[in-house]
Amino acid sequence: MLNLELSGIFGLHYIFAENFKPFQFITYMFFHAGFGHLLGNMFALFIFGPMLERFWGARRFFLFYMITGVGAGILYGMVSFVEMHQLESAAKQYIENPGYEAFNAFIRDNANYAYQQWYDFIDAYGDNQENQSYVNESIERVREVVRFQGNIPMIGASGAIFGILFAFGFLFPNTELFLLFPPIPIKAKYLVTFYGLYELYAVIQRTPGDNVAHWAHLGGMLIAFILLKIWQDNRRTFY
Repeated sequence: MLNLELSGIFGLHYIFAENFKPFQFITYMFFHAGFGHLLGNMFALFIFGPMLERFWGARRFFLFYMITGVGAGILYGMVSFVEMHQLESAAKQYIENPGYEAFNAFIRDNANYAYQQWYDFIDAYGDNQENQSYVNESIERVREVVRFQGNIPMIGASGAIFGILFAFGFLFPNTELFLLFPPIPIKAKYLVTFYGLYELYAVIQRTPGDNVAHWAHLGGMLIAFILLKIWQDNRRTFY
């Protein structure tokens, strides 16, 4: 109602971004990109969460949810750090040696989304490659890409949800689930394996324009596996 940019405040930013705050490792889980995003995550929590809560109890379930969510955020932050370092290095290299072909390569490799938006400038730059004003503007646009990429927040409970999904498949592997699309029965262990392999494929493929934080999904599953192994080895503690 107040038209506040809450995702910019509470979403998880790159650790050296001007908008980064440590509390975002927690708050990012409670903000979503829209009703569909929220509905998808909460529907998964509604389906898989209750059985885990009955098995563990409310306290351990809550701890599991929070730890996997924060852990997914930390892993995503580590990956973002590496990716931003690579982007900043590429930008620095271009600023030191600007040129039309180098600009094209930088946009193609780091900001495909900008091609359509900047088509007129790119076309004009190609016709005026020796014009210093175009060179200077290209440098500013490269810096703009770095600023833009560094301030994209990650939001959503997907890291914790994938942790929940992994735990369900790990603890109840042979439970049969009936999918809506396609309408077939499938055991939990196969469903979890499929999701894990798909997320791994998405990370390797890196489809341009894909705004899904696949590393956070994998991070949630990894933290879930570590927690489950720890709790499995320490069966004297029940709460």
